[in-house]
Amino acid sequence: MKELINIFYKTIIGNYILCIVKKYWNKYQIFRYKRLNDEELIQIRYKEFLSKKIDLKNPKLFTEKIQWLKLNDRRDIYTKCADKFHVRSYVEEKLGTNYLIPLVFMTEKYRNINQINLPDYPVIIKTTHDSGSNLIINDKKNIDFKKVHKFLARRLKYNHYYLYREWEYKNIKPRIIVEKLFKDEMENQQLNDYKVHCFHGKPQFIQTIFDRGSVTKEDWYDTSWNPIDVYYFSPIKKNVQKPKVINELLRISEILSQDFPYVRVDLYIVENKIYFGELTFRPYGGFMSFVPESFDIQLGNYLNLNNI
Repeated sequence: MKELINIFYKTIIGNYILCIVKKYWNKYQIFRYKRLNDEELIQIRYKEFLSKKIDLKNPKLFTEKIQWLKLNDRRDIYTKCADKFHVRSYVEEKLGTNYLIPLVFMTEKYRNINQINLPDYPVIIKTTHDSGSNLIINDKKNIDFKKVHKFLARRLKYNHYYLYREWEYKNIKPRIIVEKLFKDEMENQQLNDYKVHCFHGKPQFIQTIFDRGSVTKEDWYDTSWNPIDVYYFSPIKKNVQKPKVINELLRISEILSQDFPYVRVDLYIVENKIYFGELTFRPYGGFMSFVPESFDIQLGNYLNLNNI
Protein backbone atom coordinates (compact mmCIF):
# COMPACT_ATOMS: atom_id res chain seq x y z
CA MET A 1 0.00 0.00 0.00
CA LYS A 2 2.81 2.41 0.90
CA GLU A 3 4.45 1.86 -2.49
CA LEU A 4 1.15 2.50 -4.34
CA ILE A 5 0.66 5.76 -2.42
CA ASN A 6 4.21 6.84 -3.23
CA ILE A 7 3.68 6.06 -6.91
CA PHE A 8 0.46 8.11 -6.96
CA TYR A 9 2.19 11.11 -5.42
CA LYS A 10 4.82 11.00 -8.20
CA THR A 11 2.16 11.53 -10.89
CA ILE A 12 1.36 15.07 -12.01
CA ILE A 13 -2.06 15.09 -10.29
CA GLY A 14 -0.75 13.34 -7.19
CA ASN A 15 2.20 15.73 -6.91
CA TYR A 16 -0.15 18.73 -7.19
CA ILE A 17 -2.38 17.36 -4.43
CA LEU A 18 0.65 16.60 -2.28
CA CYS A 19 1.97 20.17 -2.65
CA ILE A 20 -1.37 21.65 -1.56
CA VAL A 21 -1.64 19.28 1.40
CA LYS A 22 1.95 19.98 2.48
CA LYS A 23 1.43 23.75 2.25
CA TYR A 24 -1.47 23.85 4.69
CA TRP A 25 -0.34 20.92 6.82
CA ASN A 26 3.03 22.55 7.50
CA LYS A 27 1.31 25.80 8.49
CA TYR A 28 -0.91 23.90 10.88
CA GLN A 29 2.01 21.98 12.38
CA ILE A 30 4.05 25.14 12.96
CA PHE A 31 1.10 26.83 14.66
CA ARG A 32 0.34 23.72 16.70
CA TYR A 33 3.85 23.17 18.06
CA LYS A 34 5.40 26.65 18.10
CA ARG A 35 5.32 26.94 21.89
CA LEU A 36 7.23 23.70 22.43
CA ASN A 37 10.98 23.77 22.99
CA ASP A 38 13.20 22.04 20.43
CA GLU A 39 13.58 18.74 22.25
CA GLU A 40 9.86 18.46 22.98
CA LEU A 41 8.95 19.05 19.36
CA ILE A 42 11.56 16.62 18.08
CA GLN A 43 10.22 13.87 20.33
CA ILE A 44 6.67 14.42 19.09
CA ARG A 45 7.57 14.72 15.41
CA TYR A 46 9.78 11.63 15.54
CA LYS A 47 6.88 9.59 16.90
CA GLU A 48 4.58 11.03 14.21
CA PHE A 49 6.89 10.24 11.31
CA LEU A 50 8.50 6.97 12.42
CA SER A 51 5.85 5.55 14.78
CA LYS A 52 8.27 4.98 17.65
CA LYS A 53 9.90 6.88 20.47
CA ILE A 54 13.26 8.51 19.97
CA ASP A 55 16.22 7.75 22.22
CA LEU A 56 18.16 11.01 22.57
CA LYS A 57 20.26 9.83 25.54
CA ASN A 58 21.76 6.86 23.72
CA PRO A 59 20.96 7.34 20.02
CA LYS A 60 21.87 4.47 17.69
CA LEU A 61 19.77 5.02 14.59
CA PHE A 62 20.81 7.53 11.95
CA THR A 63 17.49 9.35 12.32
CA GLU A 64 18.03 9.56 16.10
CA LYS A 65 21.56 10.87 15.73
CA ILE A 66 20.45 13.55 13.27
CA GLN A 67 17.97 14.80 15.88
CA TRP A 68 20.71 14.71 18.53
CA LEU A 69 22.92 16.84 16.28
CA LYS A 70 20.12 19.39 15.93
CA LEU A 71 20.22 19.90 19.67
CA ASN A 72 23.94 19.61 20.35
CA ASP A 73 25.95 20.76 17.33
CA ARG A 74 25.03 24.40 16.75
CA ARG A 75 28.11 25.96 15.21
CA ASP A 76 27.80 29.12 13.12
CA ILE A 77 29.16 27.28 10.09
CA TYR A 78 25.84 25.45 9.78
CA THR A 79 23.94 28.71 9.37
CA LYS A 80 26.42 29.91 6.76
CA CYS A 81 26.20 26.71 4.75
CA ALA A 82 22.40 26.37 4.97
CA ASP A 83 22.12 29.87 3.50
CA LYS A 84 21.87 29.37 -0.26
CA PHE A 85 23.73 32.61 -0.91
CA HIS A 86 26.50 32.42 1.71
CA VAL A 87 27.24 28.76 0.99
CA ARG A 88 28.59 29.93 -2.35
CA SER A 89 31.47 31.67 -0.56
CA TYR A 90 32.10 28.49 1.45
CA VAL A 91 32.39 26.47 -1.76
CA GLU A 92 34.60 29.14 -3.29
CA GLU A 93 36.95 28.97 -0.27
CA LYS A 94 37.19 25.19 -0.57
CA LEU A 95 37.18 24.66 -4.33
CA GLY A 96 37.19 27.98 -6.18
CA THR A 97 34.38 29.22 -8.41
CA ASN A 98 34.58 26.52 -11.06
CA TYR A 99 31.82 24.37 -9.53
CA LEU A 100 29.33 27.15 -8.79
CA ILE A 101 26.20 27.57 -10.89
CA PRO A 102 26.33 31.08 -12.42
CA LEU A 103 24.56 33.62 -10.20
CA VAL A 104 22.41 36.16 -12.05
CA PHE A 105 21.72 38.36 -9.02
CA MET A 106 20.68 38.42 -5.37
CA THR A 107 18.00 40.67 -3.89
CA GLU A 108 16.06 41.21 -0.66
CA LYS A 109 13.00 42.56 -2.50
CA TYR A 110 10.59 40.29 -4.35
CA ARG A 111 9.55 43.12 -6.70
CA ASN A 112 13.03 43.01 -8.21
CA ILE A 113 12.03 39.70 -9.75
CA ASN A 114 10.53 41.07 -12.94
CA GLN A 115 10.76 40.86 -16.70
CA ILE A 116 13.30 43.68 -16.90
CA ASN A 117 15.77 42.19 -14.42
CA LEU A 118 15.56 38.58 -15.51
CA PRO A 119 17.73 37.42 -18.42
CA ASP A 120 16.36 35.92 -21.64
CA TYR A 121 17.65 32.44 -20.81
CA PRO A 122 16.01 30.02 -18.29
CA VAL A 123 16.68 30.63 -14.60
CA ILE A 124 15.80 29.18 -11.23
CA ILE A 125 14.70 31.46 -8.39
CA LYS A 126 15.35 30.42 -4.78
CA THR A 127 14.82 31.94 -1.38
CA THR A 128 18.03 31.65 0.61
CA HIS A 129 16.62 30.83 4.04
CA ASP A 130 14.34 27.82 3.62
CA SER A 131 13.85 24.57 1.75
CA GLY A 132 11.85 23.66 -1.33
CA SER A 133 10.83 27.17 -2.45
CA ASN A 134 12.27 27.08 -5.96
CA LEU A 135 10.67 28.66 -9.02
CA ILE A 136 11.73 27.67 -12.52
CA ILE A 137 11.42 30.34 -15.20
CA ASN A 138 11.87 28.94 -18.70
CA ASP A 139 10.46 31.95 -20.57
CA LYS A 140 9.96 35.19 -18.66
CA LYS A 141 7.51 36.45 -21.28
CA ASN A 142 4.99 33.82 -20.23
CA ILE A 143 5.18 34.41 -16.47
CA ASP A 144 2.51 35.95 -14.25
CA PHE A 145 4.78 38.04 -12.04
CA LYS A 146 1.94 38.90 -9.67
CA LYS A 147 1.76 35.23 -8.72
CA VAL A 148 5.55 35.06 -8.46
CA HIS A 149 5.59 38.11 -6.16
CA LYS A 150 2.83 36.69 -4.00
CA PHE A 151 4.70 33.42 -3.62
CA LEU A 152 8.02 35.09 -2.81
CA ALA A 153 6.46 37.58 -0.39
CA ARG A 154 4.99 34.68 1.54
CA ARG A 155 8.26 32.74 1.56
CA LEU A 156 10.29 35.73 2.73
CA LYS A 157 8.15 35.86 5.88
CA TYR A 158 8.55 32.15 6.57
CA ASN A 159 11.07 30.75 9.07
CA HIS A 160 11.84 27.15 8.18
CA TYR A 161 13.35 26.50 11.61
CA TYR A 162 9.96 26.15 13.26
CA LEU A 163 8.86 23.21 11.09
CA TYR A 164 11.43 20.63 12.21
CA ARG A 165 13.65 22.75 14.50
CA GLU A 166 16.63 22.66 12.17
CA TRP A 167 18.56 25.25 14.13
CA GLU A 168 20.74 26.38 11.23
CA TYR A 169 17.75 27.99 9.48
CA LYS A 170 16.64 30.13 12.41
CA ASN A 171 18.86 33.16 11.83
CA ILE A 172 19.37 33.15 8.06
CA LYS A 173 18.52 36.52 6.53
CA PRO A 174 15.66 36.04 4.01
CA ARG A 175 16.78 36.89 0.49
CA ILE A 176 16.24 35.78 -3.08
CA ILE A 177 18.82 34.50 -5.53
CA VAL A 178 18.47 33.94 -9.26
CA GLU A 179 20.72 31.36 -10.88
CA LYS A 180 21.13 30.12 -14.42
CA LEU A 181 19.00 27.02 -15.00
CA PHE A 182 20.72 23.96 -16.36
CA LYS A 183 18.61 21.17 -17.85
CA ASP A 184 19.03 17.61 -18.95
CA GLU A 185 19.21 18.38 -22.66
CA MET A 186 18.51 14.76 -23.65
CA GLU A 187 15.19 14.61 -21.79
CA ASN A 188 14.42 18.37 -21.51
CA GLN A 189 13.72 18.26 -17.79
CA GLN A 190 15.28 19.16 -14.48
CA LEU A 191 18.80 17.98 -13.83
CA ASN A 192 19.38 14.70 -12.09
CA ASP A 193 20.56 14.92 -8.48
CA TYR A 194 23.64 13.16 -7.18
CA LYS A 195 23.36 13.30 -3.39
CA VAL A 196 26.54 12.13 -1.70
CA HIS A 197 26.05 11.14 1.94
CA CYS A 198 29.26 11.90 3.82
CA PHE A 199 30.24 10.93 7.35
CA HIS A 200 33.16 12.62 9.10
CA GLY A 201 34.56 13.86 5.80
CA LYS A 202 34.21 10.56 3.93
CA PRO A 203 31.66 9.85 1.18
CA GLN A 204 29.87 6.57 1.87
CA PHE A 205 26.75 6.45 -0.31
CA ILE A 206 25.42 8.16 -3.42
CA GLN A 207 21.68 8.68 -3.71
CA THR A 208 20.39 9.63 -7.15
CA ILE A 209 17.10 11.37 -7.86
CA PHE A 210 16.04 11.17 -11.52
CA ASP A 211 13.10 12.27 -13.68
CA ARG A 212 11.74 14.98 -11.40
CA GLY A 213 8.50 16.41 -12.73
CA SER A 214 7.34 13.07 -14.12
CA VAL A 215 7.62 9.81 -12.20
CA THR A 216 10.55 10.51 -9.88
CA LYS A 217 13.02 7.67 -9.45
CA GLU A 218 15.53 7.00 -6.68
CA ASP A 219 18.62 4.80 -6.64
CA TRP A 220 21.33 4.30 -4.02
CA TYR A 221 24.91 3.20 -4.69
CA ASP A 222 28.06 2.72 -2.70
CA THR A 223 31.15 4.68 -3.73
CA SER A 224 32.15 1.92 -6.17
CA TRP A 225 28.73 2.29 -7.82
CA ASN A 226 27.37 -1.00 -6.60
CA PRO A 227 23.56 -0.68 -6.25
CA ILE A 228 21.97 -0.81 -2.80
CA ASP A 229 18.37 -1.94 -2.37
CA VAL A 230 17.06 0.96 -0.27
CA TYR A 231 14.92 4.07 -0.60
CA TYR A 232 13.01 6.66 1.40
CA PHE A 233 11.93 9.11 -1.29
CA SER A 234 10.67 6.94 -4.15
CA PRO A 235 10.49 3.15 -4.59
CA ILE A 236 10.87 3.42 -8.36
CA LYS A 237 14.32 2.57 -9.71
CA LYS A 238 16.23 4.07 -12.64
CA ASN A 239 19.42 1.96 -12.75
CA VAL A 240 21.61 4.97 -13.38
CA GLN A 241 24.75 4.60 -15.43
CA LYS A 242 27.96 5.19 -13.50
CA PRO A 243 29.10 8.80 -14.10
CA LYS A 244 32.34 9.25 -15.99
CA VAL A 245 33.33 11.87 -13.42
CA ILE A 246 32.60 9.75 -10.36
CA ASN A 247 36.11 10.17 -8.93
CA GLU A 248 35.82 13.94 -9.13
CA LEU A 249 32.32 13.76 -7.67
CA LEU A 250 33.68 11.91 -4.64
CA ARG A 251 36.71 14.21 -4.33
CA ILE A 252 34.52 17.32 -4.28
CA SER A 253 32.20 15.74 -1.72
CA GLU A 254 35.10 14.82 0.53
CA ILE A 255 36.44 18.37 0.49
CA LEU A 256 33.07 19.98 1.19
CA SER A 257 32.20 17.57 4.01
CA GLN A 258 35.36 17.96 6.11
CA ASP A 259 33.84 20.34 8.68
CA PHE A 260 30.80 18.22 9.53
CA PRO A 261 30.07 14.88 11.22
CA TYR A 262 27.39 14.32 8.60
CA VAL A 263 26.34 16.22 5.49
CA ARG A 264 24.69 15.35 2.20
CA VAL A 265 26.55 17.04 -0.65
CA ASP A 266 24.10 17.67 -3.49
CA LEU A 267 25.72 17.90 -6.92
CA TYR A 268 24.70 18.03 -10.58
CA ILE A 269 26.47 16.83 -13.71
CA VAL A 270 26.12 18.80 -16.96
CA GLU A 271 27.99 17.35 -19.93
CA ASN A 272 30.49 15.70 -17.56
CA LYS A 273 31.02 18.95 -15.67
CA ILE A 274 30.06 18.97 -11.98
CA TYR A 275 28.10 21.80 -10.38
CA PHE A 276 27.37 22.38 -6.72
CA GLY A 277 23.74 22.29 -5.58
CA GLU A 278 23.64 22.63 -1.81
CA LEU A 279 24.73 21.15 1.51
CA THR A 280 21.95 19.33 3.35
CA PHE A 281 22.43 18.55 7.03
CA ARG A 282 19.05 17.04 7.96
CA PRO A 283 17.38 15.47 4.90
CA TYR A 284 13.60 15.69 5.37
CA GLY A 285 14.27 17.12 8.81
CA GLY A 286 15.98 13.86 9.75
CA PHE A 287 12.65 12.02 9.79
CA MET A 288 13.33 9.60 6.93
CA SER A 289 11.40 6.36 6.88
CA PHE A 290 13.90 4.01 5.24
CA VAL A 291 12.90 0.88 3.39
CA PRO A 292 14.25 -1.42 4.71
CA GLU A 293 14.33 -0.05 8.27
CA SER A 294 17.68 -1.77 8.88
CA PHE A 295 19.36 0.87 6.73
CA ASP A 296 18.64 3.38 9.51
CA ILE A 297 20.88 1.30 11.76
CA GLN A 298 23.53 0.89 9.08
CA LEU A 299 23.78 4.64 8.47
CA GLY A 300 23.79 5.28 12.20
CA ASN A 301 26.92 3.14 12.55
CA TYR A 302 28.82 5.56 10.32
CA LEU A 303 27.98 8.57 12.52
CA ASN A 304 30.12 8.86 15.67
CA LEU A 305 28.86 11.41 18.20
CA ASN A 306 31.54 10.87 20.84
CA ASN A 307 33.74 13.81 19.90
CA ILE A 308 31.02 16.37 19.27
